[in-house]
Amino acid sequence: MGNNTFLVEEKSRSIGNFMVGRLLPFVGKKLVGPFCFIDHMGPAIFGPGNYFDVDQHPHIGLCTLTYLLKGSIEHRDSTGATQIIQPGSVNLMVSGKGVAHTERTPQAIRQNEDSREMHGYQVWIALPKDEENRTPSFHHVAKEELPHWTQDGLEMTLVTGEGYGRKAPTPTFSPQFMVDVKSKDEQELCVNGELEGEIAVVVVKGEVRVGQEVVHEGQMLVSTTENECSIILGSHSQVLLFGGKAFPERRYMFWNFISSDREVLEQAKEDWKNKKFPKVEGDDTYIPLP
Repeated sequence: MGNNTFLVEEKSRSIGNFMVGRLLPFVGKKLVGPFCFIDHMGPAIFGPGNYFDVDQHPHIGLCTLTYLLKGSIEHRDSTGATQIIQPGSVNLMVSGKGVAHTERTPQAIRQNEDSREMHGYQVWIALPKDEENRTPSFHHVAKEELPHWTQDGLEMTLVTGEGYGRKAPTPTFSPQFMVDVKSKDEQELCVNGELEGEIAVVVVKGEVRVGQEVVHEGQMLVSTTENECSIILGSHSQVLLFGGKAFPERRYMFWNFISSDREVLEQAKEDWKNKKFPKVEGDDTYIPLP
């Protein structure tokens, strides 16, 4: 990334051609490729009387991609899908014209009154304009189905999209990528020519170095030049690379909704307030519009 980086923080700052700091979205950068939001879940311990429970809530115009590092979550949505996601697998919900879903600690863990650590990420991937109104769907990709390989001393997993001459089976609707990278020893990660489009790097564990700057766990780097990225991973570190080709049109966001059309957002607000969205079967929970 050289002189083309910014670091995203509470107050984002520039280091050469990078921005560095907290996760998407932030002032100055709303999307990286089609990626419009990152939710860092945990790490946290859930156990008796304190479980992970996200009640029924809606989405339009995007895909939610859930990727866990530890623990498990039960996903249920208004398409009828029910799926327990485990570490290393991928849950992809395509909201399209409108979907509702819940995310909870699985019943098996509650019944055994186990305490479990949960840690992972949910990212939102905006749909291209001609796909925003598509029929909602749900897809699960097992850990074993994802491309895994070792390169230059780094363990790599392609979570979605295309990169490094590989293609993940996770459904996509626009050019994108998300790659999980782990180091045992200090190692350079160079992606020049391996990934196409805008590039961001989330430091999951450990640290990375860009020139003389050290970027720590929980921060994110965004390259201000496309297709280029060279950083040094510290020993026993882990990063998520993500990004892709930017959309030609602006995207508008409100709460869990994203669209290229403001009027569509306004209609989604009214539909959720008036409980016109499809429902998760057998679930009467409801998170009000903020």
